[in-house]
Amino acid sequence: MELSQVRLLVTDFAACYRFYRDVLRLTPQFEAPGGPCARFSPDGGTAGTALQDRAQMAQVLDELGAEPSGYRSLVVLHVDDLERYCAEVTDRGARLRHGPAPMTDRMRVAHLTDPEGNLVEVQEWLAPRG
Repeated sequence: MELSQVRLLVTDFAACYRFYRDVLRLTPQFEAPGGPCARFSPDGGTAGTALQDRAQMAQVLDELGAEPSGYRSLVVLHVDDLERYCAEVTDRGARLRHGPAPMTDRMRVAHLTDPEGNLVEVQEWLAPRG
């Protein structure tokens, strides 16, 4: 397993995208100024920071809500076999909130929360990361 990213759930995606790209000068993995998600990497780093349009994530997790009264960030873990990993963590007491299910045509995801209620996404890439 590897830490893939820490994702910030944002309501003004375009403004945040410009801030991370233009102000902080982080390199986007791919150009996506309109969202719904984008990943930025520091020079020489493997894990990065990512932005996620809050309204789009609210479609996946109904309890999230489009307004920032709930979750504001999530930890993202990448695994090679999502089904196996989910079975393992539920055997160890985790409770899945969503998934495993497709998120996009490039990945499948599952969501759970830690004991403090922080959101964790576990993802399996179906297409190579570019």
